[in-house]
Amino acid sequence: MSTPHHPMDDLGDRKISRKSLLKAAALAGAAPVLIGGGTALARDNAAAGSATLPLTPDCQDGDHLTEEQIEGPYFKPGSPLRTSLVTSGTPGTPLTVSGYVFGRNCAPIPGALLDFWQADTNGNYDNSGYTFRGHQFSDANGGYTLTTIVPGLYPGRTRHIHVKVQAPGQPILTTQLYFPNEPRNATDTIFDPDLVMTVRQVGNGRQASFDFVLNVNGTPRPTSSPTTGPTSSPTQGSPSPSPSNTGGGTTTWKVGTSYKVGDQVTYNGVTYVCIQGHVAYAGWEPPNVPALWSRR
Repeated sequence: MSTPHHPMDDLGDRKISRKSLLKAAALAGAAPVLIGGGTALARDNAAAGSATLPLTPDCQDGDHLTEEQIEGPYFKPGSPLRTSLVTSGTPGTPLTVSGYVFGRNCAPIPGALLDFWQADTNGNYDNSGYTFRGHQFSDANGGYTLTTIVPGLYPGRTRHIHVKVQAPGQPILTTQLYFPNEPRNATDTIFDPDLVMTVRQVGNGRQASFDFVLNVNGTPRPTSSPTTGPTSSPTQGSPSPSPSNTGGGTTTWKVGTSYKVGDQVTYNGVTYVCIQGHVAYAGWEPPNVPALWSRR
């Protein structure tokens, strides 16, 4: 009689990592019904109480850079600064996507720009406005959260969410996020299993997670509880902010300065007004981020 196949056999001669162990456990039925790949899987299971697994990230775990994918025909620049793409009346299955942006050294990247766009529940993209389009910045711990819906299907593709991720002043990573157990995953020629999110059914909606790993070095910092919002002040390892302009006057824009709404700066002789509180990073000069600065 042949020996029954066990999920652990799929590891072969490859290095046994936390992610591989968790994927094998998922196949054996020890994980939620909806499950995907990526660094988020190891982090989620560790947080859920896997006693023998250290916390993600761990550069010795075989984690690799997030794969690039094509932009597609529906990207539009100038999306609104927002973490929610829906309202109370938006049709579709509620979906929350969260995770972290890491560098290749497994340290978080605060202030990373994440620009999301996707189809609505019927598989249509808004090409005249900015429905289901929005950008945000990772918080002081590299975290992000997106509130949206499960995108619909359109001919030739499986379900997916588009995203561009950019560390301050660094190249842009353009990629797509996928859902586990989708029938069209097997026929979509663009689909990449390394870009599948971890997904859980929660009530009438879903919660998904995915961690991005960019080809830059993140900022080492002590482990701490994630904070919310893209405008948190830097923690240890980030540039020390200069005092923000509190007198109503105009100062020269400077990296590392903590700006609040209403602050005025000059950049290349032009005056800008801060419309979203944030810490200034190289690459986010006022002309480059109209979501943060308005030309006066």
